[in-house]
Amino acid sequence: MNTSDFNFVFLGQSVLRYEVPLDVFHTINDIYEKRRDDLYPANKQLVGKIKNEHSLFFNGEDSPKMTKHNHLPSDVMQWFWKKFEHYLIFNKIYDYKMHLNSCWVNEMKEHEYNPVHIHQGSIYTGLSSVMILKLPESYGVEYSASEKQTNGRLQIMGNATGQFCNTDYVPEVRQRDFFIFPYDMRHSVNPFNGPNKRRTLSFNCDVDYNPITSRISS
Repeated sequence: MNTSDFNFVFLGQSVLRYEVPLDVFHTINDIYEKRRDDLYPANKQLVGKIKNEHSLFFNGEDSPKMTKHNHLPSDVMQWFWKKFEHYLIFNKIYDYKMHLNSCWVNEMKEHEYNPVHIHQGSIYTGLSSVMILKLPESYGVEYSASEKQTNGRLQIMGNATGQFCNTDYVPEVRQRDFFIFPYDMRHSVNPFNGPNKRRTLSFNCDVDYNPITSRISS
């Protein structure tokens, strides 16, 4: 098919998928596994029905729930910064200020889950993310409709509606995947069956920006 007369305009929010470098991937897993017992529990900040939720970084306002801390080295922090920055550049967002807000690990066991939710940091506008750190060998028995695998799946739900619009994204995730999407994009993780664990990381980045300027510039 000849596509020389084709161009692409995307209206709506986007999800960008990156591959995490091996050094960053191993560093994060190593920090979590060695310091897990010393990390702040993040449960009070989160909606997940997950026992093991631990914070690696927090740079918001101190509260009874959480105070500032950082367990991540500068090179890993810089990698996250560059990826969030790339997302904004790719989406033609201009005149913005970024602030790395918080980062935590969810380690899910069977029957645990994350209900549909959105994120926020110190402000309501920004970017969230999901990094795949560890996957179980199997998500267990699909009790019905086994041809459509949904156990343990990440589901991201877009805010755009209308004819021919893709509203749901259920990726086939792999270890080292890193997904970035806006704070107000709803998402969830289904429960699974079996003895193994599913480990993910989320990072929130506040973005203070002028939507009018970005709309005109693009």
